Amino acid sequence: MPGEAAIKLAPLTTVGVGGPARRYVEATTEREIIEGVRAADEAGEGLLIIGGGSNLVIADEGYPGTVLRIASTGYDVDDADATCGGVMVTVQAGQPWDELVEATVLHAWSGLEALSGIPGLTGATPVQNVGAYGADVSQTVASVRTWDREANVVKTFANSDLRFGYRDSVLKRTTTNGSPRFVVLTVQFQLSPSRMSAPIRYAELARSLAVEAGERAKANDVRSEVLRLRASKGMVLDPADRDTYSTGSFFTNPIVAAEVADQLPETAPRWPVGDQMKLSAAWLIDKSGFGKGFGLEGTANGSVDGYSIAGGRASLSTKHTLAITNRGSASAEDIVAIARTVRDGVQDKFGIRLVPEPLLIGCAL
Repeated sequence: MPGEAAIKLAPLTTVGVGGPARRYVEATTEREIIEGVRAADEAGEGLLIIGGGSNLVIADEGYPGTVLRIASTGYDVDDADATCGGVMVTVQAGQPWDELVEATVLHAWSGLEALSGIPGLTGATPVQNVGAYGADVSQTVASVRTWDREANVVKTFANSDLRFGYRDSVLKRTTTNGSPRFVVLTVQFQLSPSRMSAPIRYAELARSLAVEAGERAKANDVRSEVLRLRASKGMVLDPADRDTYSTGSFFTNPIVAAEVADQLPETAPRWPVGDQMKLSAAWLIDKSGFGKGFGLEGTANGSVDGYSIAGGRASLSTKHTLAITNRGSASAEDIVAIARTVRDGVQDKFGIRLVPEPLLIGCAL
């Protein structure tokens, strides 16, 4: 198989941790993806799929099976239905996500602009139902074409088949330790032919664009402002900025019963989700005493010395409490130690247990 070699996994992740792969394969075409998956399955090996590596924390011991890196790129456009309100864009799983978003804005295909600056590859977006600033991909995904490892066939999911939830989908729910039943081959998006954005649903973004929530703005302006906001929080990859060496938001915003949310101070941010409430993980972390940069020298939470947890090698971002960052020489265990301390501190303070957003491969909180 092309691309097979021994390789360390840390450089393939945005947080920069992870030991070697026992076997590594890079697949640049759909055929190579399927062949690589089938070869691992027929050999009875464990299989880890890597795309952009933005949602993985891999153990220092590495991965004992086959690591398949998705590297198929490109997209096709069918604008035959544009007059009826839809531009269909079919994207290879290995296409860098932000390059795709930039292209849709430049071509006046509206719908993805609020998802600018998110690292990773397109194939991962429906798995996590990737979202930010009031948008998520479930609003624009038309279908996802996959390789079904159990049935050994290509299977296509319509949007409704994916059973999207908050940072969730049937693709994620059928993935175990980074090994999916359904390996994404292509993702098809249905976008609107317009230079205006989708309605702005996120209050901070609406304010910065000087529009009311629910109104539209120029898609290019939305992209520019989202990139600015993300960069201010260390959420746009920058080799010169250690705050960006992370998995992005390490914890999901917890969704709890309304009576649990009612026990929090009135100042605690909350948003209705059906008959439940979504809370701000960043607020809970901060109000539990974990400030920006916790883990660096001179930081503490009460009697807990932040520096002692990972020797300053890992810490909360100095820009945003929701990201756990590699300060240059962190191990996976350093990242996990900071996460565990924060999770336990929030539970002790508020009785709410935070759940990690990235996949933890060979390690656990």
